[in-house]
Amino acid sequence: MRDAPSIEVDDLVRTFGDGRAVDGIAFEAHPGQVLGLLGPNGSGKTTTVRMLATLLPPSAGRARVLGHDVVADAAAVRGRIGLTGQYAAVDEALSGRDNLFLIGRLLDLTRRDARARADELVEQFGLVEAAGRRVRTYSGGMRRRLDLAASLVGRPDVLFLDEPTTGLDPRHRNEVWETVRGLAELGVCVLLTTQYLEEADQLAHDLVVLDRGRVIASGTAAELKSRAGGRRLHVRPEAPGEAALVAAIVASDTGVEPTVEPSGEVVVATPDAGALRRVEERLAVAGIAVAEIGLRLPSLDDVFLSLTGEATESASEPTRGAA
Repeated sequence: MRDAPSIEVDDLVRTFGDGRAVDGIAFEAHPGQVLGLLGPNGSGKTTTVRMLATLLPPSAGRARVLGHDVVADAAAVRGRIGLTGQYAAVDEALSGRDNLFLIGRLLDLTRRDARARADELVEQFGLVEAAGRRVRTYSGGMRRRLDLAASLVGRPDVLFLDEPTTGLDPRHRNEVWETVRGLAELGVCVLLTTQYLEEADQLAHDLVVLDRGRVIASGTAAELKSRAGGRRLHVRPEAPGEAALVAAIVASDTGVEPTVEPSGEVVVATPDAGALRRVEERLAVAGIAVAEIGLRLPSLDDVFLSLTGEATESASEPTRGAA
């Protein structure tokens, strides 16, 4: 039997003037689950997080966190959650360690426990050397790591992460991912907003896609990518002028008319993994040099274009180079 939901959202609405930033959304998240909220800018992700974290009252509908209503039992909710917003919210006049110590004391930890928790977190987030320095001297990435550490001082049962890896380099981004995975394994429910497919693939068990304040799709990352057309064959000739010849060969092999991008890349949806080998062989026989060729799942841009008509930030998945 599945545990009771950590987060329950039912027909949640938030208006600003005549506009609806959140327009009747509903979803659940459970202990040990990482739920990803995806959507283009202005889709309602941050507004949803702010309502669930009791920073913004809903205009209508209902939301419960760990069984507590976010309006009627706001104090109970705040005592059991952590939040990392889009921008660092730490005191620049204090050192990194003192920021964490202060939060621990505000959470009623003893001085000894607050100091021990601060030391544990500065080590976990790679801030030991800078821990005694004032935060105003930190880089943007260091402030981001400190902000995430601050949300974990109280060992929350529910953690809200609003685009938590913004400004982090790949190494520290991976460290944040490992932290999130570890928290989920301990039973923490994590609500993550992100625009990065790789981050969603790495972390989220399930995804909810928002657009213009409404839920327009939900499911796993693989299920969402399949809605964008499944596997695609991409071919980019070294000479862009040969794109038409490449397109003719691809169409002949797959029976589907491909798309030719302005860059000269030829793209076609195909369920046949063998098409890659056959097209490579035919291009070689025709003497067409290829810069890149490969089979890809849709990128996050493809998913968003198919669902919302609006692209988001996303890095393309790698292809195989060919001579």
